[in-house]
Amino acid sequence: MPETLPISRRRMVGGMLAVSTMALASGCYAAPAAQGTFPVRFTDAEWRKRLTAEQYYILRQAGTERPFTSPLLNEHRKGTFVCAADGNALFSSVTKFDSGTGWPSFWKPLPGAVATTIDRSFGMTRTEVHCTRCGGHLGHVFDDGPRPTGVRYCMNGDALLFRPA
Repeated sequence: MPETLPISRRRMVGGMLAVSTMALASGCYAAPAAQGTFPVRFTDAEWRKRLTAEQYYILRQAGTERPFTSPLLNEHRKGTFVCAADGNALFSSVTKFDSGTGWPSFWKPLPGAVATTIDRSFGMTRTEVHCTRCGGHLGHVFDDGPRPTGVRYCMNGDALLFRPA
């Protein structure tokens, strides 16, 4: 019987990156920002003017930044993480933790700040997290976080801005 290797978070992230890279190379792209009517709305041209190229790619096209590239990964001051598209307060710094995945992670959003949808891109099913004010893609939520919630909101740093307290 073949020996089975335990799946570590690092191996899982590496595998997800490999699958994502193959999907992108084959022309399979993620869905755009959440569909629906949101309080903050702009045309596609207006979003492109308001956001950097990386922010647009993530927030409006549901892209993902490379792991370990966000300066917010090492942000440890007291304050609030807000949506880079509209300034909506999303996460308190009190809920930020080091997940070891390479993306800023939180165990709880602020009340009413985010919503979720099912994301079936890249041949897998995940729970996408988006801003409730503009519908911008922020990242995904997983059930491997710390107490007290047991969940990990794995966010793209380029989708966020930090406001110190």
